Amino acid sequence: MDPYFFGYGSLVNRATHAYPDIRPARARGWRRVWRHIDGRDHAVLTAVPDADSEIEGLVAAVPGADWSALDLREAAYDRFDAAAHVVHDIGEVQMAIYWIPELKHPVSEAPRPVLLSYLDVCVQGYLREFDEAAVERFFDTTDGWGAVRDDRATPVYPRAQRLEPVELELVDQHLARRGIRRV
Repeated sequence: MDPYFFGYGSLVNRATHAYPDIRPARARGWRRVWRHIDGRDHAVLTAVPDADSEIEGLVAAVPGADWSALDLREAAYDRFDAAAHVVHDIGEVQMAIYWIPELKHPVSEAPRPVLLSYLDVCVQGYLREFDEAAVERFFDTTDGWGAVRDDRATPVYPRAQRLEPVELELVDQHLARRGIRRV
């Protein structure tokens, strides 16, 4: 049986990858964090162990256990065996989650902004796969919020997507609800 990965950010958005065998899942004992690392001018989304948290996402099969394309896409991350943490309906399978351990990259001296084009991709995925309540949970189970760099007009994020007006409005509402400023 093919191994699977758990996606909790941009990988929830099917438009950002070509893995067709996708199912909803939850990772128990994990939480999302915008990690501010040295060498990047924007924050990156990662998951970190947190015994008191659970995050929604998708699992997808990696055909033929060919991890090369996904490992290249997630080069800043480590692939971690998460079979004991991910709740899904597949049965017993190899399950990975990509994350950035705190010691892998030096923390930046100053917080880096979150790219709005990156956040838009995540929210679009959660809205299309789940619902508005899942989008709210995405914001509420993600730490490390700093300022958001508004790059919608000229996206910096390499997998940026075009959002519908209702999707854009939803992102903006949640940023306002959390008091997150744009730069």
